[in-house]
Amino acid sequence: MINLALQPSRFIDSQHLHIIQFAHLSTKGCITQLDKVIALYYAVRDGILYDPYTLDLNPNNIKASLTLTRGRGYCIEKSMVMAAACRSLGIPARLGFANVRNHLATPKFVEKLRTDVFVFHGYVSIYVAGKWVKCTPVFNQTLCERFGVPALDFDGLTDSILQPYNDTGTPFMEYLTQHGEFDDLPFDLFITELKTYYPHFFTGEEVFIEE
Repeated sequence: MINLALQPSRFIDSQHLHIIQFAHLSTKGCITQLDKVIALYYAVRDGILYDPYTLDLNPNNIKASLTLTRGRGYCIEKSMVMAAACRSLGIPARLGFANVRNHLATPKFVEKLRTDVFVFHGYVSIYVAGKWVKCTPVFNQTLCERFGVPALDFDGLTDSILQPYNDTGTPFMEYLTQHGEFDDLPFDLFITELKTYYPHFFTGEEVFIEE
């Protein structure tokens, strides 16, 4: 299990030069694996902008290195960068997925999805200090400030998942379904869930989706 979480994979291309360079630059001066994991978390969270409108369903266009080069991505893409960077440093990492309800989603995005349920929300599970720990390097700090939600911090030792409420006590993120954790993006399952919740993505009605 841990061995697979260390290897490059189809979508988590941890062997890519850009991933390796990013990981080493982001962790410069760090000594322990724990320090490196924390540094990578903030580098991905704030260094890559969250952009849910980058969704591209062509599997050839989904890779951690491509997201890193683009400098923006949605939750799965940002999580893959984090996982790839960890693996490039010899730190086991895998992807986790859940369906969530975003109570603070913008009307524009809800209109696009035709629901406030975000399917296949991605996070990362990292093996550090002798245990698996979840983290969510997805919403960058500037975005969180706009929505009145504290940016998620991560100490490398305790799970860091999206908050149920914002600063004022308004419901924010509700976890509905856990799909489990995987050594790579389970692309077929991902597409199946999208077709179930967003069938209009596959009828040519949404211009921001590429197939």
